[in-house]
Amino acid sequence: MFRFHPVYFFLAVLLVGADIFIVDQLHDAVIRPYGGDFLWGIFLYCLVRSFVNRPVMPMAIGVLVFCCAEETGQYFHLADRLGFTKPSLMRTLIGTSFTWVDILCYTLGIGMVLIWEKGVQKRRMRLARATI
Repeated sequence: MFRFHPVYFFLAVLLVGADIFIVDQLHDAVIRPYGGDFLWGIFLYCLVRSFVNRPVMPMAIGVLVFCCAEETGQYFHLADRLGFTKPSLMRTLIGTSFTWVDILCYTLGIGMVLIWEKGVQKRRMRLARATI
C-alpha cells in the first residue's frame, strides 16, 4: 500500500511551487483566485500518490472529498473557531472564505488528474503490448 513514487513527488513539488508563486506574486482577477484552487487539488493528489499505491479513482475521489471538506470548513469559519489569527500559516492552509467556484475548481483539477491518469494507463498498455 505504501510506496515512494518519485515522479509524483517531483510533480507535487513543482505544483506547490507554482501555487506559492500564484499566491505570492499574482494579484489578478482570474489566475490567483481560480488557478490556485485548480492546482491545489492536483497537488494534493500528486502528494498522496507519491506515498500511497492505491487505484486512481478512489484516490482521486478521496482528494476531492478532502478539498470539499476543507472548503466546507471555510463556510463554517473553522480557522476563526480554532483560534488562528492573521497572519498564520494554518489560517492560510485552512482558508477563510467559502465559494462554490472553489469547489468547481477543485473538481476540474481532479478531472484533469483523471484525464492524465487515463493517458498514462493507455501509454503503459501500449508499451506492454510492444514488449510482448
